[in-house]
Amino acid sequence: MSPISLDLLRTFLSVYRTGSITAAAQTLGLSQPAVTAQVKTLESVLDRPLFDRLPRGVAPTPAADELARRVAPSLDALDEVVESELPSDAAVHLGGPAEFLCEEVMPMLAPLVRSGLRLRTTLGLSDDLLADLAAGRLDLVISTIRPRVRGVQADPLYDEEFLLVAAPSLALAGVGPRELAAAPLVAYAEDLPIVRRYWRSVFGRRPAMAAQVVIPDLRGVLSAVRAGMGVSVLPAYLCRRDLAAGTLVTLAEPDEAPINTGYLAVRSGALAKPAVARVRAHLIEAFRAAPTY
Repeated sequence: MSPISLDLLRTFLSVYRTGSITAAAQTLGLSQPAVTAQVKTLESVLDRPLFDRLPRGVAPTPAADELARRVAPSLDALDEVVESELPSDAAVHLGGPAEFLCEEVMPMLAPLVRSGLRLRTTLGLSDDLLADLAAGRLDLVISTIRPRVRGVQADPLYDEEFLLVAAPSLALAGVGPRELAAAPLVAYAEDLPIVRRYWRSVFGRRPAMAAQVVIPDLRGVLSAVRAGMGVSVLPAYLCRRDLAAGTLVTLAEPDEAPINTGYLAVRSGALAKPAVARVRAHLIEAFRAAPTY
């Protein structure tokens, strides 16, 4: 068998990790035909198929799984050596939910920025951000769901606690499901994802009411609840100052408050970049020292 170039192996590993010829081409800065040609060349050299073509993306064959297992550690180690010897000023691209990234994560990263870190952020929903991560458009993602994307590894980062809150001026005759069903509800989305989870956990049932006000930003929901528009379920980190100031009150004190675990996800191989590794390590350390959110 003739020698296999590193370029072919790098292209193969990018396609393997992203699950897409298109995404791999974007990650590598190549055209799609060039990536397809390199994959076909490697398949020809190895005399075996590496990917099954799907309507959307590609799926690795057992031969691809084995090849990736054998070459990925060496290629990643080589990238780490090159990055350390030839450091660049490339920005780290971080994605996450708008409210949590702005309220909690940005202050944590201030020391790194002051020491020279170049940072770019993308705000959005976890599914979209994880797809961008796998495609190489992001380096790190703070995800509110457990990542199940090929080519992405993740660590639990924090536990987010949820509270049922209202303004003190919104008097309720009680705090059971029946009384709450009569109160105006402010929600993040029409399908009540946060409220629904809280109701099931605390009251053992689905919420019976529809939202009277919908604001697709938790900071907007907080502002509406503070103004007395209605009740809502919000993460504790977002309510902390208002609860301390008395401008919000909790309407229930369950034995176990509903929580959601957040994850720090990174694309396989991205930690070869020192800046990405530095941001990841800094965030893990900072969150381990922080309280439950």
